[in-house]
Parts: sequence; C-alpha cells; structure tokens
Amino acid sequence: MIVRRDDLSVLPAADRLLAAQAGKTVGDIDFRQISWSNELALHVIELKTNGPVATLGGLSKAFDLQLWRMNNLLGLMPEKAMLLPTGMHPWMAPAKDTKLWPHEYSEVYKTFDRIFDCRTHGWANMQSVHLNLPFQDEAEFGRLHAAVRMVLPILPAIAASSPVVEGRVTGVLDNRLAYYGRHCQRVPQLEGKVIPEPVYTYVGYRREILEPAYQAIAQHVPDGSFCEEWVNARGAIARFERNTIEVRLLDVQECPAADLAVAALTAGTIRMLCQEQTCSLPRQQQWRTESLVEQLQVTIRDGEKARILDRAYAAALGWNATAAPTAGELWATIVGRMAREQTSLLASHAAQVRTILKHGPLARRILKALGLDHAREPADVDKGKLDDVYRRLGKCLGDGVMFLG
Repeated sequence: MIVRRDDLSVLPAADRLLAAQAGKTVGDIDFRQISWSNELALHVIELKTNGPVATLGGLSKAFDLQLWRMNNLLGLMPEKAMLLPTGMHPWMAPAKDTKLWPHEYSEVYKTFDRIFDCRTHGWANMQSVHLNLPFQDEAEFGRLHAAVRMVLPILPAIAASSPVVEGRVTGVLDNRLAYYGRHCQRVPQLEGKVIPEPVYTYVGYRREILEPAYQAIAQHVPDGSFCEEWVNARGAIARFERNTIEVRLLDVQECPAADLAVAALTAGTIRMLCQEQTCSLPRQQQWRTESLVEQLQVTIRDGEKARILDRAYAAALGWNATAAPTAGELWATIVGRMAREQTSLLASHAAQVRTILKHGPLARRILKALGLDHAREPADVDKGKLDDVYRRLGKCLGDGVMFLG
C-alpha cells in the first residue's frame, strides 16, 4: 500500500510512482528479476517475479531492493509517501478513500466497478500474495489441484495479517479473506465457495468452473471480453495459459522474507500431498468441498488457534495423534516432516518459519502489540496505538525484517 508518511492514510499515487521510475505514465516496469505493476486501486502497487523462478530461496533480497527503490521515490513526493505492508489498511474507508487506476486497462476496472462496486474492502482494500505452481500435463494438473484444495483451509493459520478494519478489531484474524469470500456476490459463479470444486481434468474444469463463470459474467458484459481465465475468483484458479494453478489465499506479510517463507510452506505442503506422503491421491480427490469450506471459515476467524474440525483431514496432512489438533499444531507437524523430507525447500526460510510457528501469524502478532490478543468481540482500537504498530510494520518492510509484536 502507498500511504502518506505523516498520518499513514492511503495515497492514490501508484501512477506517479511508476512514472517517476519510467519517465512516463506506464502500467508496468520490468527489472531483471522483479517487475512493478499497477493494480485496480490507485494506492496499491504490485511486485512480482519477472517470470518463473526455480526456487524461492534468495528472492527476498531482490524484492527488498525494489522496495528500497520505491520508498526512495515515494519519499521525494510532496506528500513524503511510503509503503505499508499487511493484507488490509487498518483504517481505510473504501467508500470515500478509493480511487481506481485511470490509465491503460482502466476500462476493465470500470466494468468491475459497474458490476460489483469496487469501493469496498473486498475490492479496494486487500493486498495478497499469489503463488503460481506449475503442472506439465493433465495428470499433473489433477494431482496438483487435489493437493491445493486440501491445503487452502489452513493457510490463514500462517498467513493471516488483517485483524483490523476501519480502526476496529473484529474478532476475525483474516478479514481480507472474510471480505474476499463475498466480494463477487452479484455474480457468485465467479468465486463459487472459494474452495474450488473437485474437478481434475481439463474438460471437467472448463465444464464445471469456467463455463458457468463465463455464462454468468456475459450477462453483464455481453461482448465476451470478460470470458477469460482471470475472471475466476476462487481461492485457487487454473491458469491454463501458463500451465499453473494460482493460490490466492495468502495475505501480504510484513516483509518479503516473511512472504517467501509462507509461500515456501505452502508449496512444500502441496508437494508433500502431490507425492502422496500422507494421503493417497484418490482419497484427496474425493474430499468434500463442504468440509474444506467449513474448516477454512474457522481458520479465517481463529488463525493458528482454530481447531481442526475433521480428524480425518488432520490425518491426511500427517497428524497421527488421537486428539484433534489446532491449525498451529498441525502446521508444526507439517514443518517437522518437511524439515526431514524437503530440507532444501525450507533452508532459506528457517528463521521466518520458526517465528511464525512460535508467535503465530502476523495478525496474531499485531493483536498482541495492540494489547488485544484476546479480543473476541468487535472493539475500537486506540488510534495512537494503531499508528505506532503500523509505523513499526512499515519499518519492518523497509528493513526487510519480521515483526515480533
């Protein structure tokens, strides 16, 4: 998020930031490893790898360099702007604070705004990490899609970073996902139940997911221009144009090193399931969507303290004790297995993973810093405390270090 340094309010200046680097108004800029690009909201800037990478290890320095470059340029603006992390701005009021990207590609954003009203938290106030995992052929697609569906329900336990909305704690750790789950209500076929349907062939995916979405959006955009894979808004979507499945349920963390640690945990757990280390492929493919959706909702609310509702689900992810675990306990078991089986995958992220397992996801650490870790009901947050904590988070982003609360 781009914010003003003096009061941390959102600043719709992504176009000015891109122009300051490129010398003209552009929507994206490519560097050797990292690209910058605009997003729907004018106060949001996106950073992404400039194409596929073989490993996540070592990438944090490349991201840190670009964030440093961005912050320098933002500091030269009259408003003395800066970047702020986490999945949601803690007091943005989207109805009055939202400005949409007005340049190239803006017609797409205007169309989304016409259909859904993008001046809401579910559209204008959310920052996520998208992780694209590749498949080679239809058999790998079916195996990967099954594994991704299984992992989605516990991701908020490591990735939640949005506990505050419009200056209030809500009793929910991952408010970004709470809003995400209802941001397409006018065309519900676009997001389904967030957890994708259990389909494992190309034809099945197009028939069960893409075609219903295309038919529904065509009622609002009859020229067919929105009948593209990117209109699918589920928590993980197939991108056949590049043979990947894109995981979308990860909140932005406090720094790239933390983002990459969460991404590595996600990828490693999916790999574990693809290799059938803890659960057979037929069993994964038969898992009921409703059961996964129910677990996701609990984890969105309670994060790492969420109780795993289905003991069979915990066993499928490697839990072998009798008592049902919390999501945090289940993740600790998964990490232990990964440390034994996939040493190289976590080697670059060990310190960050330890912090998450010991202190909880960033949302939990933010609540602890605010003295509201046990708040179960909605409550206003002292503005001075909120300002202090989010300034510290901004410093973590600038310094490339984790927030301990």
